Amino acid sequence: MDTTHRTDQQRSADQRRRELLEAADRVVLRDGPQASMNAIAAEAGITKPILYRHFGDKGGLYRALAKRHTDALLAALRTALDAPAERRQRVEATLDTYLAAIEARPQVYRFLMHPSEDAGHQSEQGFDIGRHSAPVLRRMGEELAQVIAERVDLGPASEVMARVWGHGIVGMMHAAGDWWLGERPCTRAELVRGLADLLWGRLEQVDDRAGGAGF
Repeated sequence: MDTTHRTDQQRSADQRRRELLEAADRVVLRDGPQASMNAIAAEAGITKPILYRHFGDKGGLYRALAKRHTDALLAALRTALDAPAERRQRVEATLDTYLAAIEARPQVYRFLMHPSEDAGHQSEQGFDIGRHSAPVLRRMGEELAQVIAERVDLGPASEVMARVWGHGIVGMMHAAGDWWLGERPCTRAELVRGLADLLWGRLEQVDDRAGGAGF
């Protein structure tokens, strides 16, 4: 088999994988945490064994969906952090970007972060969602920690403190956003201001790293 043929095959497989993920997204948008492998296969017009062939198992499909949505969210958060604005405005824009994302697609958020209420820690067809949501948050925490470490000087233990801040901010956004999405006790703007106030004390005091983009 020549290189061109192998490349064409890989391109075709990648395209098919994207199509299957898009079908899975449509089911998740409709069914949330109750999205089943049977429903996803039916939406894609294939059998469940073919779906397994592309993703290995149920966990493989979940991880692929989680990466797809986490990549998009992290890109949006970085755009908010890179906006030409004062630090407080960038902080608020970043918080608002996260909250807007979970507000716009609550079923996707619940699929990624919450097991089905009807089936303990597994959804109808065995998605062990509770086991996979923690890595999503850890990845977001590490990504934010890297941004913080690049942009602000937190003193002698700057790298460690950046990780503390990164994971702490992600944990705060997740917990507050989860509560807000369920109860809607205030507007999104009010929640953003409240969370920014909570973060602002130390952020207002630290200096940007020399030559960095700033935070």
